[in-house]
Amino acid sequence: MLNPFQPIKKIEVRRFSSLPPKFRKKQRTKWSDPNRQGAAVDSFLEGPSFDRQGNLWCVDIPFGRIFRIDKKGEWELVVQYEGWPNGLKFHRDGRAFIADYKRGLLELNPKTGKVEDVLGSAFSEGFKGLNDLHFADNGDLYFTDQGQSGITDPTGRVYRLRASGELQRLVTNAPSPNGITLNKKNSQVYVAITRSQQIWRLPLMAGGTPSKTGVAIQLSGGHAGPDGIEFDDEDGLCVCHLGVGIWRFDSNCLPTHLVHAGSEHRLMTNIAFRGKELFITDSANGEILVADMPVAGKKLFSRS
Repeated sequence: MLNPFQPIKKIEVRRFSSLPPKFRKKQRTKWSDPNRQGAAVDSFLEGPSFDRQGNLWCVDIPFGRIFRIDKKGEWELVVQYEGWPNGLKFHRDGRAFIADYKRGLLELNPKTGKVEDVLGSAFSEGFKGLNDLHFADNGDLYFTDQGQSGITDPTGRVYRLRASGELQRLVTNAPSPNGITLNKKNSQVYVAITRSQQIWRLPLMAGGTPSKTGVAIQLSGGHAGPDGIEFDDEDGLCVCHLGVGIWRFDSNCLPTHLVHAGSEHRLMTNIAFRGKELFITDSANGEILVADMPVAGKKLFSRS
């Protein structure tokens, strides 16, 4: 029986790997000036995602870098290009897709490192600034267009690029849409709405049209709202809550666990499962953390 007042179980993180010194050169950038209040940065890691070989990939926004990290924690720079990659996910055929804040939707060939444009605008209108993305089992790609939207400018968007190539706009009024994912049945889309501290749920009708969109989770506290999100194999939702940690909510959207880093300053922005291990980008410190979760992650690449 579900108990909305059950004690929250805490889970500690451990360090998996850190960005090597050879890739660190702290400086101000055109991205960090508006997004990190002018602070000099040597990286800002985001978009963790596993390929079929078990390698962890992540992006580095301000320097336009894509990294591959092997199972031992060794880093390889796959490509550096002119852009601000924010999210990365793998298609079932092995290609990587990138939500790039500056350039739109991109495609990366993991073998050659070649980056190509997929979608630079929507219906002849430029994007505000793409943030994150997620593939449905049928190959449809959902992605968020966050830009600098917020409470006073609730114009963030959520799109779906059908496997057929048709682009559809699902949301136009979100105050900072960020992480995005789907439940196991692919019947509901969940979106992290950073500036209003909410997780929105978009139930999908048979043809894919959203119906009765609402707030599934209301957060509070921290120094910002939710960022990356992902489901586990019991339809539990893991939510990166900036300045707090990573919540796990059960299938009824009630909290069960909190991943935290103690008193250390961590900016845990996004997540990817490998079995029951949850890999986390610590963007402020250029590190990959890992936490042992009670349930394994939702299976990806579920259809051939």
